[in-house]
Amino acid sequence: MTDEVVFYHNPRSRAQMAHWMLEEVGAPYRIVPIDFAKGEHKAPSFLALNPMGKLPTIVHRGTVVTETAAIIAYLAGAYPQAGLAPALDDPSRGTYYRWLFFGAGCIEPALLDEMLKRPAPEQKTALGWGSYDDVLNALKSVLGKGPYLLGDRFSAADVYVGSELRWGMMFGAPGLKGETLFEEYVARLNARPALQRVEAAAG
Repeated sequence: MTDEVVFYHNPRSRAQMAHWMLEEVGAPYRIVPIDFAKGEHKAPSFLALNPMGKLPTIVHRGTVVTETAAIIAYLAGAYPQAGLAPALDDPSRGTYYRWLFFGAGCIEPALLDEMLKRPAPEQKTALGWGSYDDVLNALKSVLGKGPYLLGDRFSAADVYVGSELRWGMMFGAPGLKGETLFEEYVARLNARPALQRVEAAAG
């Protein structure tokens, strides 16, 4: 069975996060472009892989993996030689999972709430992420110990969380641009050769 990752991709989507991760781990991969304008993400052949019709989606060793955080975690495990996830018996494994899934469960919905100006619910506790300010304060608490989410060690969690912060800064999310902790963190990520290759490919 081939070790090639089949990567369904559109550079104007969350698939850019998975693309960065593929470059970081050094996985052999083949890009299958998905044209949103042509509705290729809703084609029966693609929906057979991902019924949500969403990117990113990968197929590796005969297994379909969807959802950005899951793909990033999967690739970190599939290519352990890249050293982007702590070993199972490493005490920092729990911290790694904590921040990786904080990206999916808290940062993304909080950012979208803020950017789309969704009205706050009557009960803040009804939201798993609390509030946008709660999320930013939690990130400040960990990045203040930096330089990465696991301290001195760059990990797959930084790929996901960093991608979300980069996106938020690009689109003017409040509280990000001009905040020294976030600016310096993103600058460190922007300097990574793997990310620079992905950015160059996107044009």
